Amino acid sequence: MAATPYQISVPDDSIQMLKSRLELAVFPDELDAEDQWPYGSPLADIKRLVEYWKSGFDWKKQEEKLNELPNFRKTVSIDGFGEIEIHFVHQRSLNTNAIPLLFCHGWPGSFIEVTKLLPLLKGDRNNPAFHIVAPSLPNFGFSQRISKPGFAIPQYAEVCHKLMIDLGYPKYVTQGGDWGFYITRAVGALYPSHCLASHVNLITASPPKITSNPTLAIQHALFPYSPAEKAGLERTAWFTKQGSSYRQQQGTKPQTLAYAFADSPVALLAWIYEKLHDWTDGYAWTNDEILTWISIYWFSTAGPVAHMRIYYEATHNVVPESVTVEAITGWIPGVKLGLAHFPKEIMIVPRTWARTLGPVVYESENERGGHFAAWERPDVIAGDLQKMFGKNGPCDGIIEDKRGYEELK
Repeated sequence: MAATPYQISVPDDSIQMLKSRLELAVFPDELDAEDQWPYGSPLADIKRLVEYWKSGFDWKKQEEKLNELPNFRKTVSIDGFGEIEIHFVHQRSLNTNAIPLLFCHGWPGSFIEVTKLLPLLKGDRNNPAFHIVAPSLPNFGFSQRISKPGFAIPQYAEVCHKLMIDLGYPKYVTQGGDWGFYITRAVGALYPSHCLASHVNLITASPPKITSNPTLAIQHALFPYSPAEKAGLERTAWFTKQGSSYRQQQGTKPQTLAYAFADSPVALLAWIYEKLHDWTDGYAWTNDEILTWISIYWFSTAGPVAHMRIYYEATHNVVPESVTVEAITGWIPGVKLGLAHFPKEIMIVPRTWARTLGPVVYESENERGGHFAAWERPDVIAGDLQKMFGKNGPCDGIIEDKRGYEELK
């Protein structure tokens, strides 16, 4: 199927059903503690958000804003899974020298995260322009649900790569965080002649080894960690001990948790709201932002539970050696790499660890920012991309021959 314009349109009866479920919500009690956040989403916050979701929040108004984006859909043929329908945002530049950029979201994000980048990456006299493609990953947003087991990281990478090829971009670059890190890394490993460079804002890596990264291993042994790196390791330890139980549940028994999400929008809200709070750097979420974010999950084409399954499938399927977790978090030689470090990311590694991922050509260290970088610090992500791919940048002219790029039809 050729790409066709797409309008998000949630039926009125689905909106009414949501409000009816919210009306019948039963809330838990909580301990009499001065700070509720160590226990999870505070009761007062959830009650406030539920009341607004039920009586004040206007999904149709938010839907109208989302439909101002250049939304499209098309089918992509995936080996072993057949035709899969994908929703994506495609902002195509009028600049003939624009660089095709695949933006890949993670969990609990969605295509909405690209919206703040779109106006910043149109290009001007001093900055490069980008053709931006931001899909809803299968099982997320307004893309198709995958009902067959075995849809793991290689398949997500295949979707992204084939979407770019089908849109007429035989050479492209990528940007991603969270699962977007793993998926875009897999894209680079599987399709290195097409994916020429990647920029990532969640960085997962291991200490350098003398056998594989001798220079970095020596640097790692001789030089102490900086204050920012020490703080990053503390943040990682906090996440591992206090903030990562969701990974165990979603990665081992997602179906059990699915009953709560399918039945209760309040459960879905509380589960994701906790991450929006804990994983950002004091970002001032508005009620409309939070509930638009959650509503995309609740009204998802795939339903409110399919998004969890990526955790199970990514860890329970045999995959090609080039895209195991160890390979993805190791050296990928053919793809130039840009890194963005943020102090409130959920996992933060020292710089010598990060440089074991591949040929790092650009790196930014930021004093503010967290996990949802494109939403929280779009200025940084856009700035990194402009510096990385702009005039005299390390990836200036990386895609020189643009013959064959077709207009989106």
